[in-house]
Amino acid sequence: MIWKDAFKEGNEIVLTTASKTGVPRAIVVSSLGFSKDKLLIGICQMKKSFENLKENPAVSLVAIKHKEYYMITGKTEIFSSGKYFEIAVERSRKCPPIPHHVLVIDIKEVFDLDKIKKIL
Repeated sequence: MIWKDAFKEGNEIVLTTASKTGVPRAIVVSSLGFSKDKLLIGICQMKKSFENLKENPAVSLVAIKHKEYYMITGKTEIFSSGKYFEIAVERSRKCPPIPHHVLVIDIKEVFDLDKIKKIL
């Protein structure tokens, strides 16, 4: 699936979170790729977004691949140990810093933003 290429390991993507009161926040993060159809993002320095994620697990992410834009929406879990955390630490060794937590995104929907169409 070409949309997955846009979110593959090492790609910069825009992560959007919201506080429990609905105040949005968007930041650029580096993808740590997929593990069993879940997208991994290392949490290193995103203090406000991290606070939002603890209050509200809903996220959206936007990425570009070959001038094609994709957005995913999903629910998140945060880990500081375990299987997903170990995968994140190992993948981060190629391009530090090493995360103190890993954000694991369970993808609910995927949109092709150029075609204005839901694709998953």
